[in-house]
Amino acid sequence: MSVITLTSDIGLQDYLVAATKGQLLQTCPDARVMDISHRISPFNLPQAVYIFKSAFEYYPAGTFHIVLINLFDKKHDHMLIARYKDQYICTADNGFITMIAGNQAQEIIRMPLDPALSKTTLNVTAAFAETISKMCNGAHLSELGEKADDIIVKNNLQPLTGDDYIEGQIIHIDNFENVIVNITREQFEAQRKNRRFGIMFRRNETINAISETYSDVPEGQKVAMFNSAGYLEIAINKGNAAGLFGLQGFSREQLVQNATAYQQLAYYQTVRIAFEE
Repeated sequence: MSVITLTSDIGLQDYLVAATKGQLLQTCPDARVMDISHRISPFNLPQAVYIFKSAFEYYPAGTFHIVLINLFDKKHDHMLIARYKDQYICTADNGFITMIAGNQAQEIIRMPLDPALSKTTLNVTAAFAETISKMCNGAHLSELGEKADDIIVKNNLQPLTGDDYIEGQIIHIDNFENVIVNITREQFEAQRKNRRFGIMFRRNETINAISETYSDVPEGQKVAMFNSAGYLEIAINKGNAAGLFGLQGFSREQLVQNATAYQQLAYYQTVRIAFEE
């Protein structure tokens, strides 16, 4: 029995997620169709990468992951399917694969789209479903499309570093309004070099310790820790850090639409850790 996951920025307000699942089950009736998330902010690849990559490693070999994020950024006549760590990522040619796998994908093919069909989410999903069905019936990935030697390359959002600081972007705000920053424990320790530190963010707020759990501080107090995915998290024990401190996630759209407004907003989207002897 094959496993198919769905990740999208569609949301759950209308029919589209349910229709997509029904479509997959028509073509792959024995599959287990599972959700990773449909609450990605629209077109937000850094957030999608964080959520997808944090879940990806827990799925078994042979899992098919359909990622419906920013499908129509370009007028492509194809989609991509990549084999990475013996799982398969089905997505648009929009940089997502290189943000997940770098140059370590085992194989990438261009899956052609029928030129007679309109480019819609459901038609793209139908094409993925047909390809997945063929693979479940014994076809090899290389038989189902041309090798993709030239794809769009994007680098994952990385923190800025200096001799005495590391500065990260807020990439996700969870359901409890805890704030996730694109600084991993490994990056933090490598930059820290056993020095004292202060985690600084909105309103001159500072945290000077890394905790293991929320309950390490009294209720209502701010806390910093590295979450299960290994990323820096800023929270308030039984409170909402994002709302209280006015913090917001990184948004490519705000940058594109209004550079001046984005520069002002960036103050609310960054977290700096300063180190001192």
